[in-house]
Formats: sequence, structure tokens, C-alpha cells
Amino acid sequence: MDAAPSEHDFDVVIAGGAMAGATLALAIERLTNAGLKVAVVEAVIPDNRHPGYDARSIALSYGSCRLLADIGIWSGLSPFATPISSIHVSDRGHFGLTEMHASNEGVEYLGSVVELADAGRVFHQALSKAKNITLYCPAFVTDIERSINQVTLTLNDGQTLTTKLMVAADGAVSSCCDMVGIERFEHDFQQVALIANVTTDMAHQGRAFERFTQTGPVALLPMSEGRSSLVWCVKPHEAPAMLAMSDDQFADALQRAFGWRLGRLLHIGERASYPLILRQATRLISHRFVVVGNAAQTLHPIAGQGFNLGLRDVVTLAEELANAFHEEQDIGAMPMLQAYLTRREPDRDATVAMTSGLVHGFSNTTAPLILGRNVGLAAMSVCSELKAPLLKRAMGLVER
Repeated sequence: MDAAPSEHDFDVVIAGGAMAGATLALAIERLTNAGLKVAVVEAVIPDNRHPGYDARSIALSYGSCRLLADIGIWSGLSPFATPISSIHVSDRGHFGLTEMHASNEGVEYLGSVVELADAGRVFHQALSKAKNITLYCPAFVTDIERSINQVTLTLNDGQTLTTKLMVAADGAVSSCCDMVGIERFEHDFQQVALIANVTTDMAHQGRAFERFTQTGPVALLPMSEGRSSLVWCVKPHEAPAMLAMSDDQFADALQRAFGWRLGRLLHIGERASYPLILRQATRLISHRFVVVGNAAQTLHPIAGQGFNLGLRDVVTLAEELANAFHEEQDIGAMPMLQAYLTRREPDRDATVAMTSGLVHGFSNTTAPLILGRNVGLAAMSVCSELKAPLLKRAMGLVER
């Protein structure tokens, strides 16, 4: 990685250096053989306090792990990853359940769980070793001006950068999108996610669990050191009292909701919460401007699709940029952006629809819907043809 140059002229500038932005920069470097000058503008130095790399873990699908391998990142991440050997899906108090096993699918794992703090360090190190990526950190964009052939960005310290293409990867409430007038559609799921790391009496053995309850889904994902990563979706009015519970009280409540498939819950780590809101940028491309990652869409965590969808976005964008570069085309012009959009819209629409459908279908407590979803889960447990579409999307094996 070069020090900040006196010549602030780039081919691509990426606002946001967490996982989506960092992956995009590294994918561009790999696919163009460092042929494009890339700048990454990141507001926070990645460490354990980074908002994108906090105590949370992220579930990377099998397909995402393969994509990260293709751009040379997975070898650095894999020592910190816990493989998911099976996924168990059930509906509390009802008969429906289904299971997915890596061994049945002929793969070594269905996905992997990585702590965001570990991921932050790996990505930051990879950026620092890159040949043609300049990192501005800590820094953020304060102004964006677009002309026919370039974008001029002003940073908070007064520096200006010019680029052929600006990429907004600056999170769910993207200030860069605000600056160019791209609005957000928001839908409040009326749920709050409680997150914590949990130690259980029985070893998780790489098993992931998703259990649907009256308040929302409870997910436990396998982590390192025998821990599991908890995401528990509850009604907003319930969250304050649950955060205020003692560890023992919280463990008892979780035991009642989750059951005993991992034995007794022995220890609950530090708890945190965040409201669950679907956010979608109303446009993904604009003149010399493209939106990726959480800035493009922030999903409910019900099926662990958010970052995996964002990763498919950024690798596809890198491929289209590389195509334009190798064909000596203008990498920021509308033909490249339109080619990217055409490839990504079907997957984005299908993933958002599936995620939102699961939330509403499993949050509804009317008898016909309860019966219907349990019949569906039971049918999937015995009929691989019914399970296949859900499994493919869970594994990230979808068209790009």
C-alpha cells in the first residue's frame, strides 16, 4: 500500500473500508493485476472498537468462502473461521423441522462463522500489502461533485480526490448516497436483535440452529473455543427488560425459547442490541456512482444473507470493472454500470423477497400460517427437491 500520494487522481474511489469496501478493493487489485489505481476512504481504524468489526460474528456461506478464495483472501481468514457442518431449522412448539448437512451435499462445510474483529485485522493487513491501493484512514467524504468525465471528492481534512468511478460502501445510512440524492426505502420489521456469545454444555460440533418463536427467530451459530454466536429477535418493547436481566435470568429465558439441543446454557457474554430495519437504496447506479454492501441493502439476519449478498455484489462489480479495463473502455461510464446492474438485480430482488417473506411468514401466529409453514418444513425434511432452492441460497450458490 502506498502512502497517501501528492497526486490524488484515481480510477476508483471506495467510500467505506469495512468488509464490503475492502473486498471490492482487493478484488479489483486481483482481477486487473493491480492495473487500476484504487483509493479506500475509511473513517475508523479497524480494531475491536470498529462499528463494522465489533463483537458480532458473520456467517459466510459456502459460496462466499469460494469467492473470497478466488480473490486471495480466504487463506488469511480461514484460520479464524469455524465451519458450519449442519443447519437445523425448527418452529418452537410445533412439529415442523428440517435439517441440512454438508455431508449430504458433498461439500466440506455449508458455510463458516468469522468474528468481525478478526476479519477486520485480516482485511486491513491485506489492504496494506496491496500494490495499487491507497488507504485514507481515518478519513471520510464531505462533498461529492460530478462532471461528465470524473468525480471530485473532498475529504474531512480538505484533501480532494478525483476518480472515474465513485463507490458508496459506507454502511446502512450512507452519507455518500445522501450527497448525490439517492434515497432509501425503509421497512421496520418491528423486531430488535439481541446479540451475545454463548457457551453451552454440549459441544456444538459445527451445528447451526435457527428456531422460530412467537417473537421472532433465535439463531445460534458455531464459533471458536466452543462458543456459539446468538442472534435473538424479539419485540421492541421486550428488548430493554431482556438487556437488563442478569446473566442467569437471560440464560433461563433463552433456554425456554431455544430448548435443550445443546444442553444447558452455561455462560452468556456481553449483550447488545440493534433494531431490525430493511433498508434498500432506491437506485444502485447513477452517473459515475455505484452503491454496494449495506449501503445498497441492509437485510434482516433471519437467513444470514446480508453480507453474502453484498459480497456477490462487490465481486461482480470487480469483474465488470476488470472487463472494461481489459477492453480499454471507460471504467466509470454507464455501459459498465448497466452491465453490473443487469447481472445483480435478479439475485438482489430474490434474496430480499426470500428474507422478508421468511420474517413475515414465521412471525405470523395465525393457525393456517402456522400449519402451512410446519407442513412446509416437514415436507422439506423428506423431499430434497423442495429443500434445494432454500439450501442453494443458504449456501450462496446462486447466479451472479
